[in-house]
Amino acid sequence: MERLDVTILGREYSLACTPGERDSVVAAAQHVDRTMQRLRDASKPGTSAERVAIMAALQLAAELLATPVSGSGDSDFALGDYKRKIEDMQRDIDAVLPNVQV
Repeated sequence: MERLDVTILGREYSLACTPGERDSVVAAAQHVDRTMQRLRDASKPGTSAERVAIMAALQLAAELLATPVSGSGDSDFALGDYKRKIEDMQRDIDAVLPNVQV
């Protein structure tokens, strides 16, 4: 593991990562920093860093869930589509299990 220092919203953070992860961790930190700066600049003065971080986390999660991934054949799905399908299957299973006699 190696030590990596990143700056997010003006604060320094020391992280540990493998040498192979370094570039992706730096890119992720830069993306988070840009997102948080944009949200802070668009917020009311005095908005806490915690609130900005939560808004950024929600926005980044929404981006992730909307990211297309290759499906079988020519169709593409967003990660959120898979999540919804899994949740639907879980509800179906939960609905059937109470009726199963063992």
